[in-house]
Amino acid sequence: MNRILRAPAVQALLLQVAAFPPTLAAVYLLARAGFKPDYLHAALVQGLFAAGLTWWRGLASWWRAIQFAFPLALLGAGRLAIPPGVFLGLFLFLLLLYWSTYRTQVPYYPSGRKVWDAVAQALPQGRAVRVIDIGSGLGGLVLDLQRRRPESRFEGIELAPLPWLASLLRAKLARSPARFIRGDYEQLDFGAYDAVFAYLSPAAMPALWNKAAREMRPGSVLFSYEFVIADRPPSRIVTPYREGPKLYQWDF
Repeated sequence: MNRILRAPAVQALLLQVAAFPPTLAAVYLLARAGFKPDYLHAALVQGLFAAGLTWWRGLASWWRAIQFAFPLALLGAGRLAIPPGVFLGLFLFLLLLYWSTYRTQVPYYPSGRKVWDAVAQALPQGRAVRVIDIGSGLGGLVLDLQRRRPESRFEGIELAPLPWLASLLRAKLARSPARFIRGDYEQLDFGAYDAVFAYLSPAAMPALWNKAAREMRPGSVLFSYEFVIADRPPSRIVTPYREGPKLYQWDF
């Protein structure tokens, strides 16, 4: 429970709730002073209080903008008179797509074919390897590497149900032996793999390094696309796309 409450998205939601009583008080005082506030004024006041509380709690700066804009966006959506079924369908789709992003702070990031090429070239050659993509999304990297290296074993693990299901169906349609697991990579033993690929987020990198340093065996490799691990100089850096994000490699 404490871990969930520490998630920035949960804290932002609680701060919106906390901003509601002072918003009511402010609107009441404005009305008593002869001003006639409407819903737009109330949304602006709510956004200001929520942004102020967010600053007070020390959340990242972008959360202040989100907190200020949220009541206005909610008001605007209400005025569009969109059928409730559309909202429900969109909510369910986003839930299945992003699942526990509010906790992990790792949204869906696709990597791209040039990144797959770079990883394929960096993997140990001349022998079978076992590789896992943590947060494998739609499974593109895993399926591509399995096609290139049929003698090896490639796996992906994904927490969100919709991307996991899509990758599973892609593997079955392609008759690929690639394996896709639905779950949290924190439950894996990195010591079982020759290489681990990650395309996560800055917030996830310290915990990723702690797990890798604790579990990965000598001779194995950790890849991270775009996000570096602070104070841990990589063994190798590749730029798959000109002037784009880098692929970092740590050799154990």
